[in-house]
Amino acid sequence: MAITNGYATLTQIKNYLSISDSTDNELLEDLIESASRSIDRIANRRFYADSTASARRYRAYSDVFVYTDDISTTTSLVVAIDENGNGTYSKTLTLDTDFIMDPLTASALGRPFTQLTMVSNTESWPIFPGLTQNGLRPGVQVTAKWGWPSVPDDITVATLTLTADLYKRKDAPGGVLGLGDLGVIRMSPVGRDVAQIVRAYKKIPIA
Repeated sequence: MAITNGYATLTQIKNYLSISDSTDNELLEDLIESASRSIDRIANRRFYADSTASARRYRAYSDVFVYTDDISTTTSLVVAIDENGNGTYSKTLTLDTDFIMDPLTASALGRPFTQLTMVSNTESWPIFPGLTQNGLRPGVQVTAKWGWPSVPDDITVATLTLTADLYKRKDAPGGVLGLGDLGVIRMSPVGRDVAQIVRAYKKIPIA
């Protein structure tokens, strides 16, 4: 099978494990994909970018700031607001005229945008208290390519580490590698080193 949105390639993991034959290619591809999705869950975000834009809706936390999911690029970005609180996003705003993308250094650092900041003197992010059972109708619709612009190098390393760990476990039932002079030799807990690497990227949900 082909790897879908994996954070490492088949060639990379075979080099990492010093494997020269193709016997376990399919298994390795499965494990790379599984390891990549596990890293997504640890980080509470994903590190691949969408190829096409899709729409998501957000509630503004003030008339100046809107916090968003990871946005990989401003290409295909469309931001529209619901001016009347009726669920219709009829007014499209202009990037760098009405609002800017933050963090300002995101592109230079290879990181995603996560906030829309209003800079217009005539516009503000709409807030509609009390119009729904939940208290706030989402007033902002963002159409974007979600995710990260590229996979960070240490996320690739974490993927290789976890994939290799999972691969070796097929020959270690119950995590037992064998017997030594001091008794049973066991593998370390799955993902311990991976969690250490990914922790720096963990996204904390906004309540």
